[in-house]
Amino acid sequence: MENLVKNLNCLLSDLNVFYRKLQNYHWNVKGKDFFTMHAKLEEYYDEINEQIDEIAEHILMLNNEPLGTMKDYLDNTCIAEAKNEKIEECEVIKNIIADYGTLLKKVTEIKEEADTQKCYGTSSLMDNYILLYMKNLWMLNQTNSKYDKK
Repeated sequence: MENLVKNLNCLLSDLNVFYRKLQNYHWNVKGKDFFTMHAKLEEYYDEINEQIDEIAEHILMLNNEPLGTMKDYLDNTCIAEAKNEKIEECEVIKNIIADYGTLLKKVTEIKEEADTQKCYGTSSLMDNYILLYMKNLWMLNQTNSKYDKK
């Protein structure tokens, strides 16, 4: 169980850094599709914010402590922070695709470990994230193909 909680805390860290990154992009994105991208980024970070709470509460339900400081998150994340600068929408999409790929890999690993430990509540929660991240990746890749043709 200790390793499973460690991985959940790493996921919590990834989600917190990704949340901040999405919000940074929301403020700094530029390009001809600004309005669409600006709104979509807000949708993504609101979704991630709910997941942050859900994962932290799940760790508590497992009688453990979720990480809670930015230092903890930065020390345990696989997601790179965004720079505080204007960024083209095509770069935002490429970066978000990479980050959702990282998240998908992490939740898949957690699911596999949870199944091995017969921690089916954790496994079920990861199923929800796997489907959501797969759908987000599919949609982002469809959008990304628009930029690849330019």
